[in-house]
Amino acid sequence: MFKLAHISDVHLGPLPRLSIRELASKRITGFVNWHRNRRKHLFSNTLDMLLEDIRGKQADHLAVTGDLVNLASSIEIRTAAEWLESLGDPSSTSVVPGNHDAYVPGAYEKSTRAWYPYMRGDLGPEEWHEDQDVFPYLRVRGRVALIGCSSAVATPPFAASGYYGPRQARDTVNMLRAAGEAGLFRVVMVHHPPIRGATAFYKRMIGIRRFGAVVSTGGAELVLHGHTHLNTLNWLRGQTGPVPVLGIASGSQGPGSIKPRAAYNLITVDGAPGAWELKAERYSLDEHGEGVSQQGVDIFARPPMRR
Repeated sequence: MFKLAHISDVHLGPLPRLSIRELASKRITGFVNWHRNRRKHLFSNTLDMLLEDIRGKQADHLAVTGDLVNLASSIEIRTAAEWLESLGDPSSTSVVPGNHDAYVPGAYEKSTRAWYPYMRGDLGPEEWHEDQDVFPYLRVRGRVALIGCSSAVATPPFAASGYYGPRQARDTVNMLRAAGEAGLFRVVMVHHPPIRGATAFYKRMIGIRRFGAVVSTGGAELVLHGHTHLNTLNWLRGQTGPVPVLGIASGSQGPGSIKPRAAYNLITVDGAPGAWELKAERYSLDEHGEGVSQQGVDIFARPPMRR
């Protein structure tokens, strides 16, 4: 049995002091949004409570599906690297970047370099190189294959879209096929939801159809994402039936917002190829923000939606 915990959109705070030069970009809109909205509802102690609960559940691995930072300033990226180090060995935590981690041109490369140990595939080079394609990456843990994809790109002000391109799609298909032939349970991680209508147009993933073709062609058993700050379950067409696509609330969301309180998914994988046993439970911050309790039991027991 393999236990996989899933968190996303931790948006580590508080926001550091930024220089005028750093704010002379798209960051100014995010800076204003943070002080008007996010800082009122995003709290680091909620994330600490989730992580403590995850440790208590003895999860084998942690998947973080993006948006570790807010404006992708250099100090935020370094702070996120230190936070990742506090979680333990990089082999036990897998990360994919979100749009906030690539907030402005150049930020994506800085984030990838700083967090590379948590994005490094099993066969990847020891050190990050500027000319290498980090994504997709493949990690095998027990009978589970974790395939990390990136939809993170820098966008103009008032946009938060993602992009999933042809080169990454081809490589993902090859990884999925190889993992399937090896008899592994395949989990694909990406930040933006690969589902039409799952978010507003300006926040969508460009390449949704391409991603869906990858899952149906290469084969997968589960897709994890973030971005929406919502607890969601959708489905994509797979080779042998519907593939669950699971989203999760922001890992730092406190009570009192229109968005769901901070939560994580705990996914249990057992069985064998052709007869996998999959279960997901959701644990969420309580209404008073004082602890974590189970909110969703056997999430996948719901019948698949027709798509």
